Amino acid sequence: MNDWQMKREGNEDQHRNNKRTYTKKIREEKSFNLQMAFSQDNLKGFVLALSSSAFIGASFIIKKKGLRRAAAASGVRAGVGGFSYLLEPLWWLGMITMIVGEVANFVAYAFAPAVLVTPLGALSIIVSAVLAHFILNEKLHQLGILGCVMCIAGSIVIVIHAPQERPITSVQEIWSMAIQPAFLLYVGSVVVLVFIMIVHFAPQCGHSNVLVFTGICSFMGSLSVMSVKAVGTALKLTFEGNNQLLYPETWFFVLIVATCVITQMNYLNKALDTFNTAVVSPIYYVMFTSLTILASVIMFKDWDGQNVGSIISEICGFIVVLSGTILLHTTRDFERSSSFRGSYASLSPTLSARLCNGNGEFMKHEENLLPDEAVCFQRQEMH
Repeated sequence: MNDWQMKREGNEDQHRNNKRTYTKKIREEKSFNLQMAFSQDNLKGFVLALSSSAFIGASFIIKKKGLRRAAAASGVRAGVGGFSYLLEPLWWLGMITMIVGEVANFVAYAFAPAVLVTPLGALSIIVSAVLAHFILNEKLHQLGILGCVMCIAGSIVIVIHAPQERPITSVQEIWSMAIQPAFLLYVGSVVVLVFIMIVHFAPQCGHSNVLVFTGICSFMGSLSVMSVKAVGTALKLTFEGNNQLLYPETWFFVLIVATCVITQMNYLNKALDTFNTAVVSPIYYVMFTSLTILASVIMFKDWDGQNVGSIISEICGFIVVLSGTILLHTTRDFERSSSFRGSYASLSPTLSARLCNGNGEFMKHEENLLPDEAVCFQRQEMH
């Protein structure tokens, strides 16, 4: 065997070794991505978010059954000023169910990234629509069923390709993320835009352009979710024995949550009181979810370490969920809900509550709607 043949065989062996190494690397990368997608914390966050959607979606059906039962017993419906539902155990069961769902969604942000938790709020619409179809005899059309399937399919894609939650050891670590230049630029932009919309656009065109009120809610909502995640993580670490309540950063995040939620409640009520829920809910969904994901990617760097394919898959999954949500909304009967005023606004900054809030409204018939005074009572009870 001459030198040329030996060199050729050596090159072929090296090529085969390189090919095996490349194949092994690809397999390890796929295995690593799969492990990231189904990490223990992500699984906990997914289960909590899923449970939250189930509880919140079911709460509106339970409350509506309670309203009907109370109206049948007293002869005075809530929509015309009756308060007999306050003595109806089924209505209170619905309120408790909603609170449980809100708490579950709050805790979910402590375990999983917002990229995973936030879009799953759309599943609450499916729960409400399906339960209304079987329990309240409110027909779910074929396109509505297709919308439900799209929401489920998109959610599965998001869950599979969701990034792994970064391990956080203290609230001060979150604070260091919050004061990085990129996120400070985002926060500054949000504050300026919200201020301009509140001072200039809201008085002039807030009651004619749905983007004004929903934009304020969405921008503030993205900041509230980041703060909720910080507070939830602080409580999680505290319960594990690492007390985070001693740090001023924890209470600063609590203050931000309170400020953002109050602003959201105010302008979400204005949006739902001024425009049809069929218009508000899909617009609010896409704006809120998009801005929340953007804020999370900037602050927590959720997409760092992920390959381009996983990121594109997450975006595609979100688009599918969005399309299913809009399709489900457009196939519902909104005629009677258009006269609804003074709608309930959830205290939690989670998306699922907002969506179910809208869904609960357009599923209610006019005779079962709560008056403004009853809504105020609900808010007081939530406090």
